[in-house]
Amino acid sequence: MQRRKSNYFALVLLGAALLSCLACSQKSMEVAAAPAPSGASAPAPLASIPASDNSFTVSGPLIVEHQLDVLAQRDGVIAELKSEAGAHVRAGDLLAQLDDRQLTADLEAARAKTRSTEADLRNWEAEAKVMQADYDRAQKMWDAHIISNEQLEHAKFKAESETWDVRRVRELLTDDTQTQRSLELELEKTQIRAPFSGVVARRYARQGQQVTKGERLFWVTAEGPLGMRFTLPEKLMGRIQKGQVLPMITADLPGQKYQVRVVQVSPVVDPASSTIEVAVELEGKPGPLRPGMDASVSIENLR
Repeated sequence: MQRRKSNYFALVLLGAALLSCLACSQKSMEVAAAPAPSGASAPAPLASIPASDNSFTVSGPLIVEHQLDVLAQRDGVIAELKSEAGAHVRAGDLLAQLDDRQLTADLEAARAKTRSTEADLRNWEAEAKVMQADYDRAQKMWDAHIISNEQLEHAKFKAESETWDVRRVRELLTDDTQTQRSLELELEKTQIRAPFSGVVARRYARQGQQVTKGERLFWVTAEGPLGMRFTLPEKLMGRIQKGQVLPMITADLPGQKYQVRVVQVSPVVDPASSTIEVAVELEGKPGPLRPGMDASVSIENLR
C-alpha cells in the first residue's frame, strides 16, 4: 500500500513539471511570434563611417544626373523598334515608331483644307480691293453730283461687306492652321526619341504591342559625368568646401584609384538627421567605371 502511494505522488509531481514546462514553452513562442510595433522602422543606413574625429569614409553607388524612363506620349501600336538595350544613342535619336497611318491621313486632309482656305482668303481680299476701288470712285462721282446718295451708300455697303468677309475667312484660316498644327504635334508623339545622349539601359516595349499614354517604353541613362551624393554630420559644415578634391576607390576595380571633386555642399542642415548633403563628381575620364557601381570616398584632415 505504501509503495502504491509513493508511485502516485511521483506521477503527480511529474505531471506538474510537464505542465509547467509546456506553459513556459507556449509563452516563449507567443513572445517570439509577436509582431513588431507598427511605429517601429528599420534603422537608416549610415551615410558615413568616421575613421577618426577628422576623417570619414563614405560609401554609395555611382550615379549620373540624367537617368529616366521614356514614356509613351499617346496611345498607339508600336510599328517598329529602332533601338535595343545597350545601344548608344544621341539626343533626338528615334527609339521606336508608333503606327501613324491614321494621323498622317488626317494631317494631309487638314493641310489640304488649309490650302483651300488660303485660296479663298486671297480671292476675298481681291474682291475687297475691287469693292473698295468702286466705293472710292463712287465717292468722287457723288462729290461731282454725278450719282445719287443711294448709289454711294450701295457702293459703301458692298465694300464693307467684302471687308467683313475677308475677316471671316482669316479666322477660318487661323482655325485650320491650328488644327493642322495640333495634328503635327500628335504625329510627333508617335516618334519615341532619346531625351539626351547616353545608352539604352532597358527596353520594355515590343513590336506590335498596344501601349497607352504614360506607359514605360525605355530606360535611358547618360554615361557621365559620374558622381556620388552622401551626407556628413552637421559639425563638418564649413570644413568641406566646393572644389575640394578627394580620393575614391571601388571594390569592383581593385587597385584602381580615382579622384572626385566636390561640386555642391548643401547650405542647410537636415533637421531630421542633423546632416548636410554633399555632391561630388568624378575627375577625368570614367574608363571602366559605370553608373551603379559601389564606391568609397575618403575625407581626411577635416579641421
